[in-house]
Amino acid sequence: MPRWKSVGAALLRVLAVWAVSTLTMLALAGILPDFRLQSADGDSTTRIAITAASGAGAFGLLSALVWPLLVRALLLVPAFVLGLLVFVLNGSLLLVALNLIPDGRGAAEPETAVVVAAVMSAASSATSTFLTVRDDGAYGRRLARLADRRQGRRRRQGGTDGPPQPPGTVFLQIDGVGHDVLRDAVRPRGNRPPIMETVAGWVDTTHTLTPWRTDWSSQTGASQLGILHGSTEDVPAFRWYEKEARQVIVSNRPTSAAELQRRAAARTGDEGLLTVDGASRGNLFTGGAEELALVLSVAARRGRHNRSRSGYFAYFRDPANATRTAGSFLAEIFRELGQSARARLRRETPRVGRGGLYPFIRAFATVVERDVVVAAVMGDILSGRTAIYADLVAYDEVAHHSGPRSRDTHQVLRRLDRSVALIAEVVEHAPRDYRIVLLSDHGQSPGATFADAYGLTLEDLVRAGCALPVPRQAGRAGGHRPALAGGGAEAREAARAALRRPERDGDGHGPSDPVVLASGNLGLVSFPDVPGRMSREEIDRRHPALLRTLADHPGVGFLLVRSERHGAVVLGADGAEHHLDTGRVVGRSPLKVFGDGAVAAVRRTARFANAPDIMVNSAYDPATGEVHAFEGQIGSHGGLGGAQSHPFLLWPIELSPPIRPGEQLVGAERVHAVLRRWLREADGPQVPETPPAPQVPEVPESEESRLLGDVTAASPAAPPPLPDKTR
Repeated sequence: MPRWKSVGAALLRVLAVWAVSTLTMLALAGILPDFRLQSADGDSTTRIAITAASGAGAFGLLSALVWPLLVRALLLVPAFVLGLLVFVLNGSLLLVALNLIPDGRGAAEPETAVVVAAVMSAASSATSTFLTVRDDGAYGRRLARLADRRQGRRRRQGGTDGPPQPPGTVFLQIDGVGHDVLRDAVRPRGNRPPIMETVAGWVDTTHTLTPWRTDWSSQTGASQLGILHGSTEDVPAFRWYEKEARQVIVSNRPTSAAELQRRAAARTGDEGLLTVDGASRGNLFTGGAEELALVLSVAARRGRHNRSRSGYFAYFRDPANATRTAGSFLAEIFRELGQSARARLRRETPRVGRGGLYPFIRAFATVVERDVVVAAVMGDILSGRTAIYADLVAYDEVAHHSGPRSRDTHQVLRRLDRSVALIAEVVEHAPRDYRIVLLSDHGQSPGATFADAYGLTLEDLVRAGCALPVPRQAGRAGGHRPALAGGGAEAREAARAALRRPERDGDGHGPSDPVVLASGNLGLVSFPDVPGRMSREEIDRRHPALLRTLADHPGVGFLLVRSERHGAVVLGADGAEHHLDTGRVVGRSPLKVFGDGAVAAVRRTARFANAPDIMVNSAYDPATGEVHAFEGQIGSHGGLGGAQSHPFLLWPIELSPPIRPGEQLVGAERVHAVLRRWLREADGPQVPETPPAPQVPEVPESEESRLLGDVTAASPAAPPPLPDKTR
């Protein structure tokens, strides 16, 4: 389009938006009693119209000029607070605009100004969108404004005489959606369309759906670190205690995420998947990208361009976006309150508490984070960036509290599908072709929490096994005392003594108390006063009842400990053992119920330097797929058992298959290698080859299946050798 036509079209749109804003202001002045556009003595219709036009024009100019400065000044305000402030700030701008009208003809009460400003912003946004929807150039320019200034400089300026660019790649991580959940979401439901219609149109037509399997630690911290940086080494869980530093590492803390990223880069000798012309949006880690928005590992950095909240500015500097997202934020809060009330009234089980700040946290994950990340991705596409990796966390957050297959999560999946459709639509306006890869980092397994199912927490059970004081109510919920279940006479007597012993004053913790942490249905127990990793023999000498109290509890599937004599050992109920270093099984292997790959996954984690003294995996029911989270979640992930270990990879058919026929895609590190290969196939970022991560000897599937069955205890002096085979 010639430049003069483009300028003329833009001017017409501005005039149209101004006219609609003026009419909206007139209509609201006639409806709302505390909003007027005339003097106290009354004015003619023409004068009132001029006043409305002046007020609408002043409000529009202030929104365009002052609003970006306000948003930048509030970058350090928590996101959910900023969402509520949007309305107040918008109303304040309207009051300023009314005060600029000559002779004081415009006036409104503060609360009325908030309503008027919100309606006017929505009306102008809708008008602008309607007028630009058929104008590809204007549509592209509007979306590209959501990118930062560096992206704006890269935006397409018109045709080019150079060779066409190779296709770019967009990796969209749908956090927490398991392979089975996605497969069900793309299937027609009788006469109703699939939950995810857009994605359903891709499966088996333009894309291929492939499952993959996580390591033991089935959670975003490990999986995304492996996918983006190629290493999950020494990441045993979402949170764990490091004895040398005497600190708890938590994957979603900025300082911890930065340290994990630093360790992974040092281990692989590479900065990550996105090192050349990449963008990281809404992730825990950067992947080596320079273009960042809402990336946790840089959130603690100082500087204008390094704060993770800087991604908000690119989106919220448009007041229409701010108003729309703030409105959706409030609607999501009320939606959660209604859904939570419905669950209580229906006495749905399992159920967890959803009060406090959770409605705000959910609204941030399902609205603010989604809107900001999707807008950033669209800006990346329109600016022609080569590799983009973005994480949409909405499903994962809601599934934790509502369940992986609830009606609540179905609504979230529908909205995520619309986000995918919008990104696919923007690709049509990009300066280069794009391939969209959908993937997840883990699934979720349903089930009542450990505390709800058995009346005590994992920490209560550990303290009982250590003969330490526990809360008086522990073990009494539901009329049972599960802390005393199993463990033999010695363990039961120690647990009874702990339950009889009164709690200590203060917080009830002494210098030798264990640190008990939870990562979904995976528990970690460390004794901070003992340097290094305690052996099984040391634990038995110090706390004779602990291991049997844990292993024989009906809510526990297995324990991992290190033996001075046998190396890594898995303990189960009734004295069952699986010696991972030799393959010797006593009784029935506690890992059998957890399926293929469980032995290799646990064996790999057992050699981590950061492995705790005891790792506890909850029980798993293969008939229902249920586990028991050691924290307040009825949809959980982090350990072994069920759908949590089985995410998906949905890839365009023009790419090479991720695995050979008959193979399984196992581990985030291997997914990283697949994504690198796909980038090289497109002549995209020339990321260097990284050597494969060191592998632990793995038993062939047939041999593993045999070892997992019922086996008579072999002589300790002559354990059966494992085949010398690596993955």
